[in-house]
Amino acid sequence: MTGFSLPIQVIDLPGGKIWLVEDHSVPVVSLSWSWRGGAAPEPPGQEGATSLMAAMLGEGAGDLPARNFADALRDDAINLGFDGQRDGFEGSLRALRDALPAALRLARLAMVEPRFDNDAFERVRARALAGARQSLETPRGQASRAFWAGAYPTHSAGRPTGGTPESIAALTIPLLREAHDRQLRATGMLIGVSGAIDAASLRSMIPALFAGLPEGAPAEGPELPAFEHFPRRVVPMAFPQSTILFGQPGLAVDDPDWEAAQIMLRILGGGGFSSRLMQAVRVERGLTYGVSAGLDVLFGQAIISGGLATENGKVGEALDVIQAEWRRMSETGPTEAERDDAIAYLTGSQPLQFTDSRRISSTLLALQRNNRPLDWLSARPDRLNAISNAQLAALSKRMLKPDGLAVVVAGQPTGL
Repeated sequence: MTGFSLPIQVIDLPGGKIWLVEDHSVPVVSLSWSWRGGAAPEPPGQEGATSLMAAMLGEGAGDLPARNFADALRDDAINLGFDGQRDGFEGSLRALRDALPAALRLARLAMVEPRFDNDAFERVRARALAGARQSLETPRGQASRAFWAGAYPTHSAGRPTGGTPESIAALTIPLLREAHDRQLRATGMLIGVSGAIDAASLRSMIPALFAGLPEGAPAEGPELPAFEHFPRRVVPMAFPQSTILFGQPGLAVDDPDWEAAQIMLRILGGGGFSSRLMQAVRVERGLTYGVSAGLDVLFGQAIISGGLATENGKVGEALDVIQAEWRRMSETGPTEAERDDAIAYLTGSQPLQFTDSRRISSTLLALQRNNRPLDWLSARPDRLNAISNAQLAALSKRMLKPDGLAVVVAGQPTGL
């Protein structure tokens, strides 16, 4: 059995390499590029600097103030954006083929000559500050902050990527310039391209996109430590419902059992109404509207994380049911029918990732980031179908720790 195949071309450049899927059926080109780093190397007290800097790159560059820069993008129907993540920094653009030279010129201008005008900075910082404060007004926001801080108390992964109200309020334009100089460099980038362009054109056009950036690769921050289990935590909040987040260590993206873990977790918590957690927690007991669990990847590692919301008086029962399902999967593994259904879904849904050039360029970037070979996608169905139920049972026993789930509850739970 073969999977959906992308005809990937590899183009080597001095600063990195491009993975290209050429498709001239629609006159559109999408680019995605990234560096390692992101929020990881931010000094304590400067959380959110990289995220805010990313937002400022679209607020004017060179001799174009924010409004003129936005007009230039709109006039040529160019979509351009930047994103500061937990462990990396990403840029992306999408444009008609004829507008690609203008798109690349504006993207380079944003990266090499950002204006960081004070009025734009105050506006963008105010928006980020409002978002950070709003997130702390919800059980979900409070639970997320407590969960990650508990799992990684000494690492940047335990801090909010977008910053805290306190850290955002303390950010200044010079600190954003420091984040910019730390992150956007002439080497170390990965690039994915999809659409109506050939390799020769890319080879001549892309170097100009990064021309003028400082030499060298960006700082990557400290290595991710082991997930730290912590006792159950309750964050008191006056809400009629509590939000529950739970998790445990997972596995590395290059672990040989990576795809077996995807099958197992699809069955346990990622399959909508067909998942064991949804059946046990919602369908059979009506404790929540939705519950899910899956792999959350950061720094090349994945943890198993999940969550749900339920009435305050039902929190204890919901946690008992989740732990029981965790234990059942750990002790017995999935059934053959569950295995077959999960594999059918994972193979059947794979082509849906490639319905437009933006998804394809993002997928190319993710494949590179995870060090996947060129034939990873086409060979995936065969790899999935080769995974036996015995392998899934052994992985479940090794990986799932029902007594080792870290749990945060934000709300007013009763009976805990």
